[in-house]
Amino acid sequence: MIKKKKIREASIPSSSMADIAFLLLIFFLVATVIDVDTGLGLTLPEIVENQEEVKVDPNRMAAVLVNENGDVLIDGNVVPVFQIKDLLKVRIASKNDLPKNKKMIVSLKTDRKTVYNIYIAALDQIKLAYFEVRDEYANGKYGKKYGDLNEEQQKEVKEVVPIIISIAEPELVKK
Repeated sequence: MIKKKKIREASIPSSSMADIAFLLLIFFLVATVIDVDTGLGLTLPEIVENQEEVKVDPNRMAAVLVNENGDVLIDGNVVPVFQIKDLLKVRIASKNDLPKNKKMIVSLKTDRKTVYNIYIAALDQIKLAYFEVRDEYANGKYGKKYGDLNEEQQKEVKEVVPIIISIAEPELVKK
């Protein structure tokens, strides 16, 4: 009598699955970069008691207001957020030849209900305007971008194009 040979069922060997899972866990722990929220990177001035109020010439001020609807107003005119840089660059560059106490001041004011992303976008556009003016000045004087200059040259460019941004307390901004 011939005995029928049993056919084994197909199966996947699972004895090493725990090892594979452990290796994958270690791989993802090592390879994953956790995004750390670093904030705005602003250095706030120290509190000075008995502050003296200084009048600023209106020609030196560029008032950027962001209302609760997300509308951006520069000197009372509504502009899209992406045009802030282009509008401010001309004004900032026009003050390059003036002494330090005559340089352009950009004032950013927001409404308490302003969407945070629009505020950050407006602030980024203002900083970008200053950075591009610095690059243009450095390129005109040294033939290089600001980041490629040595420390002494960068210091000189910073004195010609200082970044002066006034960030006021949020308030009710209507338009």
